[in-house]
This record gives sequence, C-alpha cells and structure tokens, in this order.
Amino acid sequence: MNTEALNSLLTYTHLIKSKALDLGFDACGISRAGRLEDDSERLRSWLDSGYHGTMEYMANHFEKRVNPAELVEGARSVVSVLLNYHTNLKQVDSQAPVISSYALGKDYHFVLKERLLKLLAYIQTDLAPCEGRVFTDSAPLLEKALAKEAGLGWIGKHSLLIHPQMGSFLFIGELVLDLELTYDEPFGNSLCGSCSRCMDSCPTSAIIAPSLLDANKCISYLTIETKIDIPEALTSRLSSRLVGCDICQQVCPWNSKAKQNDVPEFRPKPELLKMTALEWQNLDRSTFKRLFKGSAVERTGFARMKRTLNHLFNDK
Repeated sequence: MNTEALNSLLTYTHLIKSKALDLGFDACGISRAGRLEDDSERLRSWLDSGYHGTMEYMANHFEKRVNPAELVEGARSVVSVLLNYHTNLKQVDSQAPVISSYALGKDYHFVLKERLLKLLAYIQTDLAPCEGRVFTDSAPLLEKALAKEAGLGWIGKHSLLIHPQMGSFLFIGELVLDLELTYDEPFGNSLCGSCSRCMDSCPTSAIIAPSLLDANKCISYLTIETKIDIPEALTSRLSSRLVGCDICQQVCPWNSKAKQNDVPEFRPKPELLKMTALEWQNLDRSTFKRLFKGSAVERTGFARMKRTLNHLFNDK
C-alpha cells in the first residue's frame, strides 16, 4: 500500500471515530470484517449444551452470527460503538418489583440505530462512496466479541463486555462497511483476575463458569425471553426482579465508578420510578401501555410481565 493510500485510511478512520463521539457515542473501535474462529467454537459448544434455552433463533444463521462479512457483500470493516446506559436514579419504593436499568428509558434499538444511520450517512456523503448496514442487537452478530476485537474491552465472567473506564452498563452497536480502514488491536486478556463476585451473587447460579451463562437459569431470560412459565424451582429466587436483572453488574468492581448516562432518551419516566409495590401488583394493561410505550419492555408484553408479577407476589 502506498503512502497516499495509507494516509487516506488513517484519515478516514480518525474522522469516523471522531464523528461517532460527536454523535454522542461513548467509545468507538474498528475491526476487520472476518470470521470469529474462537468465538465460533464457543458458540457451537454453548448451543450444543442447550444453554440458549428456548431462544431457538440463537442457533439460526450460524455463519452470519460468527462472520459479519456474511451480512454485507464485500464487507471489510466493522465499526463498533458503545453507549453508556448506567443511571443513578432508583425506584422510590424499595419493596416494588425491580426494573433493569437498561429498560427504564426509550428503547435502545431506536436510539442507537438513529445515531448509527447518521454515522453511515456521514461516511457515504463526506468521506467515501461505500455500502454498509447498521445493527444493534437486531441481527445475528456476536456484538460483544466484535467490540472486543475492536479493542473496546473484554468479556467479563458475567459474560458481558467490560470497558476499563466505563464498566459494563453499555449498549453495543455496529456499522458493517465494505470500506477498508485501519484496525484497532483486539483487547488483551481479561482484567477480572480472581474476582468472582458476579458468579457468587447470581441468585439462580446461572453463571456456571467464567464467561459461561446458562440462560435457562438467568433471571433476565426468565423475565424477558422465555414464553413458557418460569420453573417452580426458580420462582422463589427471582430476587424481586420483574424485567431483567442487574445483580451481576451491580456487584462488579469495574462498575463502582460507572457514571450517570447523559442520554435524554434514557431518562426514566418519573411515574415509573414512583410506582409502589401495590400499584405493580394491580397493574393493568392500559397502565402497562402508558408506562412502557416506546421502551424495550414493550417487546416483553403485558402477559409475560403479569406472569412474573404473579410469581413475585404469590410465591413468597
């Protein structure tokens, strides 16, 4: 590659990262679009062990899931971005069922996608003609592995991405491009060390080994994903969690200095934070629609939430 071409790649890469930050993302890294061989083996083993529970879609489109180049013809680069969603705001009633912090504001899919589309438009209009697609938990992609490849952090023992300055309360998004760029070094070894707080604190013992999660036992899976009833052996161990679960992140030392996000769309509705235990117990469909319109919880649905509420209030 001649000097002029190399300088162009360096310039494009720098401008893309700068624009990502200008658009409000908290971090941006770039990796080569290619097959994730090691992660492919881990995914296959996880699926073969049945740890994905009833999430049959996790076994679909296997090659696309482990190779972003399958999603965009001629793909050469993956731009990974992070957006902090940590909040210091808490629900007022300490006896109320707990909503995971990721679900307190507007649906993150829309927030990240809007910003990623602006980043793609900037690249296509101001930098170089190219083709690309944006993703955020919306396609068969190993997003945490791609973020690690882009140097943005490591996979913690709770199986979530940890950024060394921001912790793990992070949404991940991707822009897959057929444009060659310069690539970041993958993040090195895990910095979890001998710490096992996330594993020790999981109420259902869902983290069965470092970075190995059995979704069948995970409270987030039980309250959000599965359509079947929650197993009786686990209903008493939900720890008042109604939607999702932050326990493994809350005990993580890397989150001890996590900062309040500054994304207006993620600001919780005051009414949601003020809901009392009695109001949750008597939740009806119209209140559900009002509280969660435009949020990620809307996807979970009223019936599934009522199922969990019944367990929280009746199985004590």
